[in-house]
Amino acid sequence: MEETLVAQLLEEVASYGIFCDEGAARRMIGHLLLVIEKNKVVNLTRITDPTEAVTLHCLDSILPLAVEGVASRSFSSFLDLGTGAGFPGIPFGIMTGSAGVLIDSVGKKVAAVSEFIDVLGLDNLHAEHVRVEDYAARKPGSCDLVLARAVAQSNVLVEYASPLLARHGLLVVEKGRPDDSELEAARRAADLCGMRLVRQHGFELPRELGHREILVFEKVGKPRLKLPRRVGVAKHEPLGI
Repeated sequence: MEETLVAQLLEEVASYGIFCDEGAARRMIGHLLLVIEKNKVVNLTRITDPTEAVTLHCLDSILPLAVEGVASRSFSSFLDLGTGAGFPGIPFGIMTGSAGVLIDSVGKKVAAVSEFIDVLGLDNLHAEHVRVEDYAARKPGSCDLVLARAVAQSNVLVEYASPLLARHGLLVVEKGRPDDSELEAARRAADLCGMRLVRQHGFELPRELGHREILVFEKVGKPRLKLPRRVGVAKHEPLGI
């Protein structure tokens, strides 16, 4: 099965103009298979069909590399916000070699991701059990890139990312089909947080598995309010509404 999944991933990635060598594809599939096995004892993902998971986890995690302005940049450090089973952080770290911190507020998920990182020998990555507000207070401006896959509304993600990012750093958000009200709230929140929406690109996934909208925000200045706010405030009193 592994060979079939590697071939599938290489074919799908190439169809979006993303270069991926066989070694990187094997490591990504290795991660996916570890997730599927661990999912038998720890709830990490609802997507357990390997063929679908190649698209919805592996391909989806590196799809930002098909977006102009992301693919052309090199990132010395990135943060995966709400990593879950290690997506998108592990595939992105495999593809780019960038140093990455994969954070989640659920300890059992972080423990699983740390195990995957060790098994795969990914010395450029580490996972941390922490809330994003606490991490941002501890390490402000420490990231060139923040990745987030549908872990919250876009305006909330903008607020989370702003204090983490160095100037001209990027927040890359992956969504299904965000409606106009979410996008407008994100733009207003970005204005308050010293951020700006600089790119939006839509993709159709293979085999009619869905639509992905990728939003790219750039840190362009200082926020108009003190960030990060206290834990939980961004979700319960969101900016831009």
